[in-house]
Amino acid sequence: MHVKSEPLGRRRFLALGGAALLLGTAPAQAREAAPVKVLSGAAFATGWRVALRDDANISGLQARLANTLHTIDLAFSPWRSDSMIGRFNRSHADEAVVSDAVVGVARSALGIAEASGGRFDPTVGPMVARWGFGPIEKGETLPDGWRKIRAGNGHVARTARGLTLDFCGIAKGYALDRMAADLLDAGHEDFLVDLGGELAARGRHPSGRAWHVGIENPLPDAEGLNGVLQLDGMAVATSGDRRNGYDVGGRRYSHIIDPSTLEPVAGAPASVSVLMPAALDADGWATALMAAGSAGPDLARARDIAALFLFRHRDALRSVATGAFTRYLV
Repeated sequence: MHVKSEPLGRRRFLALGGAALLLGTAPAQAREAAPVKVLSGAAFATGWRVALRDDANISGLQARLANTLHTIDLAFSPWRSDSMIGRFNRSHADEAVVSDAVVGVARSALGIAEASGGRFDPTVGPMVARWGFGPIEKGETLPDGWRKIRAGNGHVARTARGLTLDFCGIAKGYALDRMAADLLDAGHEDFLVDLGGELAARGRHPSGRAWHVGIENPLPDAEGLNGVLQLDGMAVATSGDRRNGYDVGGRRYSHIIDPSTLEPVAGAPASVSVLMPAALDADGWATALMAAGSAGPDLARARDIAALFLFRHRDALRSVATGAFTRYLV
């Protein structure tokens, strides 16, 4: 268990970053913030951190959050043979009993698949593995495979044999929402939650302003803070290839698969950051917009999504903001 009371200074401010924008350095208030109380832990092969007011009562909170994340891992992890999704993927049956949480996330994923024209497709897991990024080594991948998935009444089902499910492009956002719900239920009104670089905030920072988070440069060898985003009751999710990608023959290969080509998306931005009230929606749409490649900004505008795209331009970055994203920049 890790509990700390400390100023949210530049080093920790960077650690709570996750979005991406090519801007100036952080303002003085980000480097000289009032002290906060911090909880931290590990989940989903990444880390999480919660920042609260320094006078917050955190009794039992660490165990509660850890239990929530463990339960979600047992439901959604495609890496675990004992998870609900893992058992469904390995089963020869075309239908499985699952929790209400799995049904809810599945229906949200299918809704984003429909709204994005299939750019989000939770059935491309075998292709993710084939390109070196995922665990689902066996299974079929079909055009518009998501159309052959059903979810409801405590079940998930497939109408084509061999299809698998991988909700990694949306489940972390769901987990972030559940963490925020735990904190609110425990009586906390002011907090910032970071789960592997996806963030959600409620209330105000102890200094009285909105919570500020660092904006990270997504290029593989870049370091430092490039800007500041205020999360005023919002969540931000970023999809990019900085940590999950490799270079071959002058091309950057991302872990995000374009469902129309069944290959790592070509012409993709280095990162896409999406702002929405619910982290689940932000996470799913960040994945969809990344998979859309160069067409991502047009898709975001068509859906009035607050997003920031960072495209590689020679040795620098070209930024494209859509929707209300710029309103949240400090």
